[in-house]
Amino acid sequence: MLLCDVGNTSYHFLDDLHDYKKEVNSFDPSSVKKKVFYICVNPHAKLILQMLENWIDLSRHVDKENYYETMGIDRIVACGTVANGVIIDAGSAITVDIIKDGIFQGGFIYAGLRAMRQTYKNISPVLDYSFNFELDLDKMPKNSQDAISYGYLKTLYCEVMSHKMDIFLTGGDAKEFAKIFPHATVDEMLLFKGMKKIMKKAQLC
Repeated sequence: MLLCDVGNTSYHFLDDLHDYKKEVNSFDPSSVKKKVFYICVNPHAKLILQMLENWIDLSRHVDKENYYETMGIDRIVACGTVANGVIIDAGSAITVDIIKDGIFQGGFIYAGLRAMRQTYKNISPVLDYSFNFELDLDKMPKNSQDAISYGYLKTLYCEVMSHKMDIFLTGGDAKEFAKIFPHATVDEMLLFKGMKKIMKKAQLC
């Protein structure tokens, strides 16, 4: 059974217990001959995949009643894996969703690491710093790198912690954000678990 989470920058595959990624801009999905169950948030890739008979779109089997119309399928699938908690998916964008008693309460979208770093760089080349995840968020910064890092990380940290719930981290940058959420559960397979749950309910496996 081959699963695939198609994002803005990559095809993330799970083949049994082995996961790997292919770049969206260079990978040809028609080269895969096995049956693939997928979710996709990339409009261009989705048009291509809809023409391939062996690629099965799991979004058709998802109950979207408790979510808003424009919510990404990746967020919906992730929310289905947690009964109570805050889910942070740290990818190209960072999504934060709140689940209570299995019901989606709402969420927000935050710029991802690369997007935010590019934003500072666009303001001025002297602001081109990597983010310091080791800084003390309880102290006001006294250098430029920490000032930028604080402004970006403290806002997210305060909002997430205000809910006083268990935190679940997934996505390509999950391990970086685990440095400021040390008690969070890091699960890079969270979306795949959600996909398997959908498949089981729809009797696709």
